[in-house]
Amino acid sequence: MKQIFLILITVINMSTAQDTIQIQVETPLGTMKGFLYNETPLHRDNFSKLAGEGYYDSILFHRVIPGFMIQGGDPDSKNAKPGAALGMGGPGYQVPAEFVDSLAHVKGAIAAARNNNPEKKSSGSQFYIVSGRPVAPTELTLQEFKFRFKYPESVKKEYAALGGASFLDQDYTVFGRITEGLDIIDKIAAAPADSRNRPLENIWMKITIIAK
Repeated sequence: MKQIFLILITVINMSTAQDTIQIQVETPLGTMKGFLYNETPLHRDNFSKLAGEGYYDSILFHRVIPGFMIQGGDPDSKNAKPGAALGMGGPGYQVPAEFVDSLAHVKGAIAAARNNNPEKKSSGSQFYIVSGRPVAPTELTLQEFKFRFKYPESVKKEYAALGGASFLDQDYTVFGRITEGLDIIDKIAAAPADSRNRPLENIWMKITIIAK
């Protein structure tokens, strides 16, 4: 039985290696650029494979929430009728969770959505990009206590500067980051939407691997 995939997110740092996979996300509201983390190789390889095959071309951002995130990757959203419920589709497999303390849900984080499974395996194709809100230091302390880990100081500084969605850290896998076009995330998140948070006007995507 298909299950609705909930959004998920993981941790982030600003460093990029020369061999890091660079991506471009085109939308009707503008273009974003970013990269995939080498620290999450299962998600990196899966996402780059799908993108290289054109899997994401014309797929919609089917769930948008201001101050939180924008979600897409459901193949059922291609040519979906207006108002149709989305968020249950995928390629037919899941990806094992990859949690890294230095990769967090700061603004711009690309994270894998998932259903409610005990191993926290990710959807094979659905992902979200964090828009986020201001994050207080006490929220990070609570998250550290809850999941028994420690944020690097660099991540704490990024949360202070950019905000994000820290309550998803160590619960959803963060596997990439948007570095150019952060304002596009906010524009998409602010799009008028229905009661399911689906934009009233379709917001398509085209994802391209621009460098390896």
